[in-house]
Amino acid sequence: MSSKTSSTTTESFVPVKSIVNNMIELDSGFKVAGVKVYPRNIFILEEYEQFNIIDNLKNLYNTLDFEFWLVVTDRPVDIAVYIAQLQSEFNKTQSSLVRKLINQDLQKAKKFVNEDVTDVEFYILFKEKQLELIQKKTRTIINGLAQAGLTSSQANNEDLRAILESFLNGGKNTEFGTVLS
Repeated sequence: MSSKTSSTTTESFVPVKSIVNNMIELDSGFKVAGVKVYPRNIFILEEYEQFNIIDNLKNLYNTLDFEFWLVVTDRPVDIAVYIAQLQSEFNKTQSSLVRKLINQDLQKAKKFVNEDVTDVEFYILFKEKQLELIQKKTRTIINGLAQAGLTSSQANNEDLRAILESFLNGGKNTEFGTVLS
């Protein structure tokens, strides 16, 4: 009878080897890659434009001859720079009316900071072993989304890490450091 040490950490259950070159490398040799789709509010468009985008998305989905996943995830929004810019403008402005408007924006922004505001991000991910096919599939998706009137780009390492953190840690960032005494 052989004794085997089993680990109960989350890391031991997740088959992720590394995240490099805009791909999640799995223990199985497969790589997960994909495309980040930038949000667009189609409901402010004319009805015919909405239908065109939806029809083009249907066409894209129907032409993809490989398994893919639509992933939606939340990411925390850091508006500290925006608040600093507002504060700078407030300090420079002499007009009491403009100062009042900037102050209202500052108050709204400060409320957002206390409410853990998040941005919704959309991804189309797929699994593949061959680098050439990964590049081809990525181009196919990006081109199809462009035909639908949507902007997209290849998901990068940071995007892929955020997706994993979202699923494994409930969206909380896990940056552990060295504890000093």
